[in-house]
Amino acid sequence: MYAMSLGDDGAELCPLEPWQADEFLAHMDRGREFIGARNGLPDVVTDLESSRAFLRAYAERTAADTGRIHGIRLDGTLVGAVILRTLDTANGTAEAGCWLEPAATGRGLVTRAARALVDWAIGVRGIHRVEWVVSSDNAPSIAVARRLGMTRDAVLRESHAYRGRRHDEEVWSVLAGEWRAARAARPVEPAKSPGTSG
Repeated sequence: MYAMSLGDDGAELCPLEPWQADEFLAHMDRGREFIGARNGLPDVVTDLESSRAFLRAYAERTAADTGRIHGIRLDGTLVGAVILRTLDTANGTAEAGCWLEPAATGRGLVTRAARALVDWAIGVRGIHRVEWVVSSDNAPSIAVARRLGMTRDAVLRESHAYRGRRHDEEVWSVLAGEWRAARAARPVEPAKSPGTSG
């Protein structure tokens, strides 16, 4: 297995593939209620077959160069993920997202993982604009967008229905020039693939 270190605390970013459906389902089961409070994924991944189907869909997106999924591991245990829900290299746009199980929160794991993914999208795949779409009541995810240096572009009022309730969504984004300027201000490793080649 190949992985990218996310720091000196044993955190790593690595691709998730269909053969890991058992592990992905176990991760989802551990965080089902917590993740499901703000993300519909637990309603989609309910058993081994649906877990495999979800990871297969992302494997197909990876093969088509239209999306990516990478697991966040802490001391070898899958505790969350970051995704490029969409990846449109022709138009230079992508939408990133994330989730984390409760035992792994408060460590900066999503910020570090998302930073690596955005860095790869902009630096390797030539993406011009990366979006982060989040429910207005999801303060932790909004905090990640801010830490990534994103700007809130819009609030889409009552744009999304989830579990019988309509809620507002916010669109945050960072442009390639902004990302590079911020990156230059805080030197890091050169842009490299978070577990896959580009």
